[in-house]
Amino acid sequence: METKLKLSDSKKVRCMIISILGFPDKNLTESLLSRRVKDIMGISSESPNGSQQIVQKETRDETTPLLPVKVEEEGFHEFNGASFSGAVFNLSTTIVGAGIMALPASIKMLGIIPGILMIIVVALLTEASIDMLVRCSHQGKITSYGWLMGEAYGQWGRIALQASVVINNIGVMIVYMIIIGDVLSGTSSTGVHHRGILEGWFGAHLWNSRAIVLLATTLFVFAPLVSFKRLDSLRYTSALSVALAVVFVVITAGIAIIKLFNGTVAMPKLFPELDGLSSIWKLFTAVPVLVTAYICHYNVHSIDNELEDRTQIKPIVRTSLFLCSSVYIATSFFAYLLFGEGTLDDVLANFDANLGIPFSSVFDDIVRVSYAAHVMLVFPIVFFALRLNLDGLLFPTSRHISRDNKRFAIITISLLTVIYLAAIFIPSIWDAFQFTGATAAVLIGFIFPAMVILRDPYGIASKRDKILAVSMIVLAVLSNSVALYSDAMNIFRKEEEA
Repeated sequence: METKLKLSDSKKVRCMIISILGFPDKNLTESLLSRRVKDIMGISSESPNGSQQIVQKETRDETTPLLPVKVEEEGFHEFNGASFSGAVFNLSTTIVGAGIMALPASIKMLGIIPGILMIIVVALLTEASIDMLVRCSHQGKITSYGWLMGEAYGQWGRIALQASVVINNIGVMIVYMIIIGDVLSGTSSTGVHHRGILEGWFGAHLWNSRAIVLLATTLFVFAPLVSFKRLDSLRYTSALSVALAVVFVVITAGIAIIKLFNGTVAMPKLFPELDGLSSIWKLFTAVPVLVTAYICHYNVHSIDNELEDRTQIKPIVRTSLFLCSSVYIATSFFAYLLFGEGTLDDVLANFDANLGIPFSSVFDDIVRVSYAAHVMLVFPIVFFALRLNLDGLLFPTSRHISRDNKRFAIITISLLTVIYLAAIFIPSIWDAFQFTGATAAVLIGFIFPAMVILRDPYGIASKRDKILAVSMIVLAVLSNSVALYSDAMNIFRKEEEA
């Protein structure tokens, strides 16, 4: 019986080869598949000995995963057993960062009712976007966000995702370090000197200057915490970080309620005040802040990989988003109630004055110390994803960074040095952070997950998924374009007034 196959049947042969070898299509190169097809079809031009050598070489190649598997998957299987609570705290710590301090100003701009509704809506959209990533990743046995983008859009898709994470996370961590320096050592970036906690307690000295304090924080706090190779190792510091955020909320709420009963709190506005087209455009500047406040997508896969039961990731995401949304709503409402129209872009700066209650200075210091400690504990969680994605950009063909101690140390030390120097020599990067961070954040949080669903590499997307994905992209592009335009106009207007 004739056993040779026609060239038109090569696709069937390809599927048969994959089935026989037991390898997924993504782990075989096109050249390997072509040679396999030719061998089975009997059209190889190699001699019998040469064919045998090729088969032996290709068999060796098959035992070595290609780039996405080797870089992203290797090194994740030595540990499986992260707890549900530890995963919730790690994801919650990823979410609750510097964004919490900008939310009260967003509520002031939008009004209480639209502001709280926007916090809830963005939380729901965040859950939907993470669900898109998780379902596709589980279907394709994908272990990283970058690998998933690579599967959907090739090498450039992976590079775009990793570059966005690097830009976003470096900006976030520089802001974190600047905040720590402002809180502990003070700042004069606005022309008025605000004393830091250490300066207020001990006076101005060399040892509590900004450079020394941040250097000590980097060496004795950040360096040990970023040395862990597993995200679950940070579960206890993450739990403490969430607790410190709750302390901030409780103190703020307590002071606001006391002043409310004393009648010293003005009635906050429920809806925004609109007096023209410019005020409407200005409302959109709150959108990047809300989006940035929920970005955690770059750590979802790392948390998922460490779970013994990966079906837990969805309830973990829902629990974390519920917890963080509650913290965000409480913080925004009570801080705006407390400071009213005097709420600053960074509400932490409002705790540098008399709060109008007994022991005001004590509460000011407690709030600032607790938040500075919270930021210190958030730093290593964000750093974990930064290091992983930067390594993927620089060394895409190397083995996983957790298995190369030298590369792990070099990248870690280099990143800490760059972030420290930037925090020392850049007095304030809020404007730059709003542009770069918000743009990268919206890509990571909404546009890239929606693009994966629209490409649908595993055929799991429903019609509802694709409609939601298109809506997310349209909303993200329009709102952030308007926000960036409005921010640029505000900067130009300030320069003209100056």
